[in-house]
Amino acid sequence: MRPDRRVETELLGTTALVGGMDEVGRGALAGPVSVGLAVVSAATSPDFPQGLADSKQVTARRREALIEPITAWVADCAVAHAWPGEIDSLGIMGALRLAGLRALEQVARRGFAPGAVILDGSANWLDAPEADLLADLEESGGRSAGPMIEIPPVRMEVKADARCAVVAAASILAKVERDRLMTELEDPGYGWASNKGYASAAHARALGRLGASPEHRRSWRLPGLAPC
Repeated sequence: MRPDRRVETELLGTTALVGGMDEVGRGALAGPVSVGLAVVSAATSPDFPQGLADSKQVTARRREALIEPITAWVADCAVAHAWPGEIDSLGIMGALRLAGLRALEQVARRGFAPGAVILDGSANWLDAPEADLLADLEESGGRSAGPMIEIPPVRMEVKADARCAVVAAASILAKVERDRLMTELEDPGYGWASNKGYASAAHARALGRLGASPEHRRSWRLPGLAPC
């Protein structure tokens, strides 16, 4: 499956800016959940970067090489995160929403707020009722850096990271930034550089030996440890 611009082009018929959004790190045991956002306009070239695809289908080296072409192609882009403590406080869906709002806020500050967002998958974790958003902010201690912005209409697309060029771009951006964050973490022996916080056998053994760190999602059932 290769991405195209059919869905984003359709939406650009009704709004000046369209965003593609995808998350990385939902299933990890440690580290943030990260949300990438790429924004295109009618002026964006129809020829997206060669080799653009879902981040899971691209090697780490190729993902790194795509960052510069992607940032040159899109009108704007952002990657934002929700951190382990926020995941523990809000749950994974609330944390995804918080990271998504932070990404939207970044582009809005620069004048590129999308009028519609294509979101990968079938569960709309971004477009929550206002009361839910307010509860999220209260539970997170107001650490949202002001993401109470208007959420644009959301277009759900299953496998959008593989089918839609703008979502594939967001997927690559999020994966590269989250991998970099995990590689740069101080590591007493968990193997962040190789497992990126996911549940590898070596990571599980390290948890049994070292216990959980501040980078772990302590509300999760961590291998070898009782849930907190």
